[in-house]
Amino acid sequence: MATTDLTVAGAPGSKTRLVVWLGHMALPLLALWLLLTQPGLDVEWQHRPSHFWLVMGVAATNVALSFQVLRAACARTDARLLLVGYAFMLAAGFLLLHALATPGVIVASANSGFEIATPIGLALSSVFFAFAAIEYPAEASVRLVARDIAIRWALILLMLLWAVVSLAELAPLAQPLPERAVGPLRWMAVVSIALYLVAAVRFFLSHRRKPSVMLIALITAAALLAEAMATITWARSWHLSWWLWHILMAAAFGFVAYSAYIQYRREGAAAGIFDGIVSRQTADVIRQEYGGALETLTDTLQRATQVGMTDDDLDLIIAGLGARFALSDGQTEVLARAARSLATERDQTRRLGALALIATETWVERNEEELLEEVVTVVADRFAPDIARIGVASSEGLVFADRLATGPWPTGEADRYARDLVVAGETSGTVEFARPNGRFRPRDISIMDTLVAEIGIAVENTRLYRQLDTLFRTYLSPDVVESLKADPTRAGLGGSMAEVTALFADLRGFTSFSESADPEEVMDLLNRYFGLAVPIVLRNGGTVVQFVGDAMLAVFDAPKPRADHEFRAARSALEMQEAISVSSGETADSPRFRVGINTGLVIIGNIGSSELRSFNVVGDAVNVASRLETSGEPGTVVLGERTYQAIADRVEVTPLGPLDLKGKDVPVNAYRLERIVRP
Repeated sequence: MATTDLTVAGAPGSKTRLVVWLGHMALPLLALWLLLTQPGLDVEWQHRPSHFWLVMGVAATNVALSFQVLRAACARTDARLLLVGYAFMLAAGFLLLHALATPGVIVASANSGFEIATPIGLALSSVFFAFAAIEYPAEASVRLVARDIAIRWALILLMLLWAVVSLAELAPLAQPLPERAVGPLRWMAVVSIALYLVAAVRFFLSHRRKPSVMLIALITAAALLAEAMATITWARSWHLSWWLWHILMAAAFGFVAYSAYIQYRREGAAAGIFDGIVSRQTADVIRQEYGGALETLTDTLQRATQVGMTDDDLDLIIAGLGARFALSDGQTEVLARAARSLATERDQTRRLGALALIATETWVERNEEELLEEVVTVVADRFAPDIARIGVASSEGLVFADRLATGPWPTGEADRYARDLVVAGETSGTVEFARPNGRFRPRDISIMDTLVAEIGIAVENTRLYRQLDTLFRTYLSPDVVESLKADPTRAGLGGSMAEVTALFADLRGFTSFSESADPEEVMDLLNRYFGLAVPIVLRNGGTVVQFVGDAMLAVFDAPKPRADHEFRAARSALEMQEAISVSSGETADSPRFRVGINTGLVIIGNIGSSELRSFNVVGDAVNVASRLETSGEPGTVVLGERTYQAIADRVEVTPLGPLDLKGKDVPVNAYRLERIVRP
C-alpha cells in the first residue's frame, strides 16, 4: 500500500483500494474488541527486559526518523513538515520514556511515569498532527522554521524533565496511577483520537489533490496512533491487549520509515523523500525550483550545441545543477533526459518558425535579391550553429555571394547537405547546409527540405507579385496605390470631404477627327496625347482619377495632401498644352486640349459595389472645372475664382469676366491662364 494511491478521484480501482485500507485499519480495533470481550484470550506476558529493549529500540529508531523529518522541514522551510516532525518526536520520545521507566530495569517498580508517558506523548503528538494538517502561507512557515531550534529544545527539555522525575521516582510520578485518574485520561484519549482522525481526513484530502506515497504513510500513521491511544485506554497492563498498542505504535512509525525507504529507493538519494508531505505553497516552490532547473539545463544544452561542448562537459554541468537544486541521482537523470528532449523540441520549433517568417517576407516592394537576403537573415537566426548559403543560377553557373551566406563556409570536416532551389518548376539555384560539429539527423533534413521548398515558393510569389504589381499599378494612380497600402481600410466604399483642385481636360476637335479616321488611328491618337499628359500630372503630384473618351479628370491634394495644389494644377495644364503643341506640330486640324481648373470641396473615395469599385471625386468643384473647360478655346487653360486667388501673385491671366455656366444659377468669374511669372 505504500506504493499505491489510497484513492484518486476517477482512478480505476481507487474505491477498492480504499476499502482494503479501511479493512486493514479496522483489524486492530476488532482484535481489541475480541480481547476485551473474551478475557480468556487476553493472556498475560510480563517479561520486563524484553519490553525494555524492544520498546527502547523502536522508540530510538523513531526519534531518529523524527529528526530526519525536521531536517527536511528546515531545508524546505515548510511549517507542515516541521509540525509533523514535532508530532513524531513527541510520540517516539515519550515511548522511549515509557521504556526507560520499565519496572525492574532502571526503576524498582511501576510508577505513573511508566503508565502515562505514552498516552501523554500521543496526546501532545495529536495536537501537532492536527496543526500540521492546516495549510500555512509562506510567511507563517518562515516564521515557524525560524523558531525551530527554540521549540525543539523546549520539547526536548520537557521530555528530559519527565525522565528525571519518572526515573528518580519523584512526585507526582513516584506512585502508580490512582484509579480516580483514569477518567481524565479517557477524556484526553477521546480528544486525541478526534484530533488524529481530523488530521487523517485533511491529509486524505491533500492526497486526493496530489497523490503521494508519504501522504499515505502519514494518513496510516495518524490512524494507527489513534487506535494505539484507544487501546492504551482500555487495555490491561502486561496482557495481550496491552502489548497491542506497542505493536500499533511500532507499525505507525515503521510504515512511515518503510515508505521513506521506498522513496529513497525510487529517488536514489535522501533529498526530497518527504516532499510529498509539504504544504501546497511549498510544493509550488519545489515545482518552480524543478522548473527552474529544467529551464537552466535546457538553455545550457542549447548553448552547448552551439559552442560544441563535449559529453563530459555536459555531465559536469548536469551534476552541478543536480547538486544546486538538491536533486537525487534519479531526479537528475530524469531532469537531464527531459532537458535534452525539451532542448531538441525547442530547436526544432525554432527552425520551424523560420518557415513561417519566410512566408511573410514576400512583399511587392521587395525584389528577388532583397528577399533572399532577408531569408538568409532569418536562417542565420533560427538555424544556428548550422551554416547555410544560397547559390543563384546564372549563365556562368552557380554563384555563391557572401551576402547570401549565414557565415563563413567551413573548409574542414563538417556534415553537409544540399537541395536544389526550384522556382515555378525550374531550378534557379541551390541551398547548402553545413554542420561543423555533429551530423544531420533525419528530422533536420526533413526541416531543411521544407525550408528550401518554402524559399522557392517565396521567390515564386515575389516574382508573381511584382508582375501583378507592374500590371495593375498602371490602372491606378501611384498616390492611390500608396494610400491603400498604407491604410487598406481606404478600399471600402464611401468617401470623405476634402478640398482639392480639379483639372478637367478634353480634346477639342476629337469628334470630327474620329469620324474621319480609322479606329486604330483614334486609339493611337488618344494614347499618344494621354501618354504626354499623364506623366506631367503625376510629376506635379496630381492623381489621375479617370479617362472618359477623350477627356481626363485629375485632382491635386488628394489622396496625398499638397500645400500648393492650385499652383501644381496650373503648371501641369500649361506643360500639357506645350507638350501637345510640340507633338502635333501646331497643325490647324490636330485636336487640342481645353483645360478647366477649379478649387473647392468634394467627396473623395470609392464608388461602385462590393464586386467592382473605382476611386473617384464627386462635387460641385469638379462640375465647375468641367464647365470651365467647355467655355475655353482649344489650347487654353481656364481658371476658376478660388484657384486664381490662390496663385494670383505667381501667374499672368486674362480675366474672362463672369461666365454663365450650365447648371449654375450664379455667373462664375473665370480667368484664362497665360503664363507663370514666378515658379
